[in-house]
Amino acid sequence: MTKERHGKECKICNKPFTVFRWNPGVGGRFKKTELCQSCAKMKNVCQTCVFDLQYGLPVQVRDTALGISEDAPRSDVNRQYYMQQRDDKLEAGVAGNDFSGKANPVGRELLKRMARTDPYYKRNRAHICSFYVRGECTRGNECPYRHELPEPESDLSKQNIQDRYHGTNDPLARRIIGKASKSSQLNAPEDKTVVSYLFI
Repeated sequence: MTKERHGKECKICNKPFTVFRWNPGVGGRFKKTELCQSCAKMKNVCQTCVFDLQYGLPVQVRDTALGISEDAPRSDVNRQYYMQQRDDKLEAGVAGNDFSGKANPVGRELLKRMARTDPYYKRNRAHICSFYVRGECTRGNECPYRHELPEPESDLSKQNIQDRYHGTNDPLARRIIGKASKSSQLNAPEDKTVVSYLFI
C-alpha cells in the first residue's frame, strides 16, 4: 500500500486529500481512494467504490429505500460553504442524516434483502488488453491485462463518481431498483398468528 499526502483533489469537493493505493489481490488491478474522508463520512460511503458502507449498494438505492433527500448544493461557492459547515459538524460529533434506517424499518428490511453479502471479485479484475483486442499483443501469458474480447457497450459503461455520490442518474442504481420493484413485494402472510410489527 502506498500513501500520498495531498496526492489528488476530491472528486466531490475539490479539496486535496491523502490518497491510498493498494493491490487487492494477485492478478487484480490497483485500487485507490477517490473521495476525501469528510465527503465519504457525510454520505456513509466507501472512499473508493462510493457504495454504502452498511449495505454495499449505490447511494441512490439506499436513499430511495430510506426516503432520504439530497440537500447538498452543486454550485462552487455554495458547495464550499456547505462542506465547511458539514466539516464543523463532523468535528463536533453532530450526526447528519440517519443512514441506518431506524426511522424507516420497511426500507431497512428492503435494503437488507437487496444487500450484497458475498464479495464481488469481478470489480478487482485487470482491464482488458487493448492490444489483444486489435490482435497485436506480443506478451502472451506475461501480459498483466486480461486477454478477452470486451462486452458490447451498455449504460453501465457510462458511470461517473459524482452521479453515484449524489444519487442521481446512476445506471447501476436504476437497474437494482428495477429488479427490486419487479421481484419483491411485502405481502402479509396467510397465517395471521405469524404477522410481525411491519404488517400490524
